Amino acid sequence: MPAQPGAHGLIRPSFVPPQPVRKLRDLTRARTQLTRERGQIVQRLEKLLEDTGIKLAAVASDITGVSGRAMLEALIHGERDPQVLAELAKHKLRNKVPELTEALTRRFRAHHAFLNRLHLDHYDQLHDAIGQLDARIDEAMAPFRPALDLLDIIPGINRAVAEVITAETGGDMSRFASAQHLASWSGLCPQADGQTLPPTSS
Repeated sequence: MPAQPGAHGLIRPSFVPPQPVRKLRDLTRARTQLTRERGQIVQRLEKLLEDTGIKLAAVASDITGVSGRAMLEALIHGERDPQVLAELAKHKLRNKVPELTEALTRRFRAHHAFLNRLHLDHYDQLHDAIGQLDARIDEAMAPFRPALDLLDIIPGINRAVAEVITAETGGDMSRFASAQHLASWSGLCPQADGQTLPPTSS
């Protein structure tokens, strides 16, 4: 019978995180999903601008930053003069006013303004929700602060990534027999075809 090994204690049980860790997972996973959706909104904005011939993303690295947002809002409100739009650039982007003027010299119609407004409003809603999750995660991280602070000092791991690792593992690596077991459990073990193996437990 397949259940016999388990009944006799011959199969190691899967790691089941305690409730505080599960709650923390819910929060960090929700934030990851919303952050991904926010990135998709930016991609839609870039595609919409490209359809008008505007190449703002080719000059401004972040079209939802202070400068990019000011230009988008001006376009939505009817400004079409590329020189006027380019002069809305702030800080280091002011060094690229000529390039911005060229990038903004295209056709932007009321149809595009309507869709841009929808996308920007959606972006703002997601941004606010992510901010709420950030605050809730910070509160929920209190019991795990020592592990989080240690992870945060590792080169290449920022605070958000450290929070995700803490939420997924509970910050206690002693429950894993080795680094290889942790990698397998987290789904990071490579297969022969370059894919990664799925987690061995939840």
